[in-house]
Amino acid sequence: MATHTQGPEVKATRREWLGLAVLGFPSMLGMIDISVLFLALPNLTADLDASASQQLWIGDIYGFLSAGFLVTMGTLGDRIGRRKLLVIGATAFGLVSAVAAFATTPEMLIVCRALLGIAGATLIPSTLALITQMFKNPKEMGIAIAVWASALTLGVALGPVVGGILLQWFWWGSVFLIGPPVMLLVVATARVLLPEFKDPNAGRLDLFSVALSLLAILPVIYAFKELAANGWTAVAVVTLVGGLAFGTLFVQRQRKLADPLLDIRLFKIKAVSGALVLALLIGAVQGGAGFFLAQFLQVVEGRSPLSSGLWILVPTFALLIGIGMSQGIAQKVRPAYVVAGGAVIAAIGMTVLSQLTVAAGLAMLIVGFSIVFFGVSPVGPVVSQLVVPAAPPEKAGSASSLQTTSGDLGVAVGIATMGSIGAAVYSREMVVPPEIVGTPAGDAAAETADGALFVAQSLPGAVGDALVAAARTAFTTELNTVAAVCGVVFLGLAVLSVATLRGVPPMAGQGGGHGHGAAADTADTAEDTPAPDTEKVQPV
Repeated sequence: MATHTQGPEVKATRREWLGLAVLGFPSMLGMIDISVLFLALPNLTADLDASASQQLWIGDIYGFLSAGFLVTMGTLGDRIGRRKLLVIGATAFGLVSAVAAFATTPEMLIVCRALLGIAGATLIPSTLALITQMFKNPKEMGIAIAVWASALTLGVALGPVVGGILLQWFWWGSVFLIGPPVMLLVVATARVLLPEFKDPNAGRLDLFSVALSLLAILPVIYAFKELAANGWTAVAVVTLVGGLAFGTLFVQRQRKLADPLLDIRLFKIKAVSGALVLALLIGAVQGGAGFFLAQFLQVVEGRSPLSSGLWILVPTFALLIGIGMSQGIAQKVRPAYVVAGGAVIAAIGMTVLSQLTVAAGLAMLIVGFSIVFFGVSPVGPVVSQLVVPAAPPEKAGSASSLQTTSGDLGVAVGIATMGSIGAAVYSREMVVPPEIVGTPAGDAAAETADGALFVAQSLPGAVGDALVAAARTAFTTELNTVAAVCGVVFLGLAVLSVATLRGVPPMAGQGGGHGHGAAADTADTAEDTPAPDTEKVQPV
């Protein structure tokens, strides 16, 4: 295969489009695997006799290690080759998934989930870095990234649905057997359909930097999860401070290394730093509010997990439609205004949700979240087209991992922050029936809506009904408040996007290839930006 020259005139061939289809599958599967296990937890808990602590580790360890290894895997792909890393990760993911399906102890399943998280961290940075190298024409790159972002979105939405369907007919291990055939397809076709890209001048991987990155990222994500669950506990504060301290050490070390794990100079490219900040903040607001969608469907509407998953598909389709529409607009309109317009639309959706009532129920909920999801739809593809192409080609994997880490961290921050606000509102609004005030049951009911519904099952009819009604009303007020806060934040983000990205030209005017995105915005930092090395494209 001949080396691609950079430039807007270079058109992708059928091989690139087929390769894009192949890259979409592991991206989607990586997202499905995060959520698909939640529905299986009750069954596998009974089968494996897992304790409460083991259940938490089974559920969380995948996301922790996947987020923790993103930076390392993105940079490793730049060094050894992005296709090579994708094939290694896909092979490991498929094999470990098969083992996990037949786990016989909680400990065995926890280890498998941990290994799946590490393998999963190779998928998204490798796929996005390859896409931005395969498609040099700006319009085609926009379409390709939109398809990739849609695959991620579908993976998030399909996780509960696929899990519900499989568990309706098969044992809990069946949710892990989705992986092997998908990854087999990737491994079998990668060499034929995907080119190889890597940095020919990369140095060795600094293992101390790898350790520091893990010690920075994992405690911070854990701290925000602890905040969401239990508020400002000593554990949350200590882990957060510890993670930030190691993060500081990590940054200092990267500045001194000739071959850093993460090139800090990427942040001096305004398009990169601005887009990453927006991805983090919009991810936080969307993730924080989205946390309440499934909760409302189950707590207030009383729907099953499978029914809830199916209803969540409606806002998801709005997101997919928005992704497709925004790409055409982004070719002609500056990214700052595309993102700002989307944020304003999302604020309108949040305003609808702030007026939600128990009586209005399902229809108003789905309409409000559909507007929100449609509004945030441009963010992922636009940020992808700013962050990765703006970086030098040999840093594409590292830039891609930065974007993914920013989004993951944003979601964790959002769930913790909005969850804390919501919990405070629920505690203030919840009216516990006098019959159980001061009892353990009353305390549990006053803490969370889930606790109230559980307690209500063991109470006499009238008291139980009163408790359920009070919990649903309090939870709806909780959602109203969070939506109002998110609406204001979205308006602030619209202003921020204009302030940080207004100098970035429309996608069609950026030219093809790396280092050209946001050229008008990066000229003043050219002396600080790492100079691209000659890109190495290995023939297939």
